[in-house]
Amino acid sequence: MKNLSLITITILSFYLFSCDSKLNDPQKIVDKAINAAGGEKYNNLNAEFDFRDMHYAARRNGGKFSYERIFKDSLGTIHDFVTNEGFKREINGEIAMVHDTMATKYTSSTNSVNYFVLLPYGLNDAAVNKKYLGETTINDQAYYKIQVTFSADGGGEDFQDVYLYWFNQQTFAMDYLAYSFEENDETSFRFRVAYNPRVINGIKFQDYINYKPENNSFSVDQAEELYKQGDLVELSRIDTENIVVE
Repeated sequence: MKNLSLITITILSFYLFSCDSKLNDPQKIVDKAINAAGGEKYNNLNAEFDFRDMHYAARRNGGKFSYERIFKDSLGTIHDFVTNEGFKREINGEIAMVHDTMATKYTSSTNSVNYFVLLPYGLNDAAVNKKYLGETTINDQAYYKIQVTFSADGGGEDFQDVYLYWFNQQTFAMDYLAYSFEENDETSFRFRVAYNPRVINGIKFQDYINYKPENNSFSVDQAEELYKQGDLVELSRIDTENIVVE
């Protein structure tokens, strides 16, 4: 009887361990992904980088943040700031008046670049709604698949967009992502494949190969299958350069 009880306990323990080894809670998956990419270091961050023809900065100090964009045009040096207090633009070091409509546009474009570069950190923002979509396999690697939508309050002007993320079950690396968006009154999507991962002062950065569907008749939910079938078209490379993290 004692041996039978021991066997029963052993089998039960193995079953419980096996169940626990796979996750189905999107919050736990995202937490592990953020921890693997930088964790607490995101909370006190001072990073700068170049993306295309602009310079960006991401600064965080606890609950305070400043996402910045610097570039030159015919007016001189433009410096945009998105902070807890809202949007501010400086032109050649002087505060510039910006109409609300344009301020919303500049805020969105500045936030968007910083958001993608710092992923997966932003997936715990208050406006984020996460949903577990199950497990899948891409290129012989097992992944957790998470859907992200945004609340209207705090979700930005494109809060209706849908994002999908694929997290490696072993490393919790965010190897793939896809998102929907509105284009000329049609809904389209992009699918990104991560490459060139590197860790700079404890923060992980990576670049992406950016794919699009051949036409807008497909939904973002079909992105993974289209990629596996080789039916997506490479659109661009999303490269982050000259990264400095203090």
